[in-house]
Amino acid sequence: MKHVTKLIACATLVAVSAITAQAEEFRLGLITPPPHIWTKAAEAFGSELSEKSGGAHSVSVFPARQLGNEAEMLQQLQTGALDMAFMTVAEVSNRAPELGAFYAPYLANDIGHAGRILRSDTAKSLLEPLPGQVGVVGLGYGMAGLRQIVARGDVKSAEDLAGLKLRITPFTPILDFYNAVGAAPTPMPLPAVYDALANGQVDAIDMDAELIWVLKYYDHADTIVQSDHMMFPMVGLVSAKVWAGMSPEDRAMIGELMAKHVDSTIDSYVAKEAGWLEQIKGTGKTYIKVDASFFGDAIDEWNAAWSQKAASLDSLRTTASETE
Repeated sequence: MKHVTKLIACATLVAVSAITAQAEEFRLGLITPPPHIWTKAAEAFGSELSEKSGGAHSVSVFPARQLGNEAEMLQQLQTGALDMAFMTVAEVSNRAPELGAFYAPYLANDIGHAGRILRSDTAKSLLEPLPGQVGVVGLGYGMAGLRQIVARGDVKSAEDLAGLKLRITPFTPILDFYNAVGAAPTPMPLPAVYDALANGQVDAIDMDAELIWVLKYYDHADTIVQSDHMMFPMVGLVSAKVWAGMSPEDRAMIGELMAKHVDSTIDSYVAKEAGWLEQIKGTGKTYIKVDASFFGDAIDEWNAAWSQKAASLDSLRTTASETE
């Protein structure tokens, strides 16, 4: 709540032409499919908001890019055309580069450690400039699982990734990492990934364990590399214009409930990731587990580049060390 209170004044300052009428039905967009943990958390947030507001407010959830890709939804948030979103931190980092520090390779030792980093005061402080920088209010973090690699061919070393068309989420920190590895990173929206892997449009994908298992990306793979090389945060956002038009009571209620439900995704992944990985191991595909040494000099190359782009990298590393 301390974080939300700070944002009330900040968002009000940037919303010069704020909406003055209170919205009763909010629209919330996501890129994830209906069964995904993020989508379920968004639906639970909407249900609890309706209950706590005595039916005065409701949330219509639009999953699976129904309102556009994340760049388009972020533009809608900036104008107030979209009220809310659960969005990858990667997309927001395109406009607030300090958030790119979350994608430092091996910043987190494991999934639980990733959660502790995201719940830290250091992480929360990175949300405070967003109303002025991006036109959105960040109310809290969630996450997906750590990143793994699924490949059509044999992969025994990072050299085997060289030149491979490797699907990534289309954001600079991830692009920089795979360029350093020597792969050919290929941005691609989530709904296109299964068919692209099946027909050879891409040779490999960067993905979390949940979607590898639930969406059966292993169907067209020969090798699963459990690398755990990168965390993948999510942030709950409200349009700064919409936020400024809310009553203080509604801001407090919405801020508390959205923070609660995005945070719940952290517990879900901590509880479930090991099970998904065990199920993936049981598919009969070649399964290898690697550590940071697998990627050779690529990690140092990424760190050198991003220490210049994101001053927050040092403070996040300190926080990571303190929360091990």
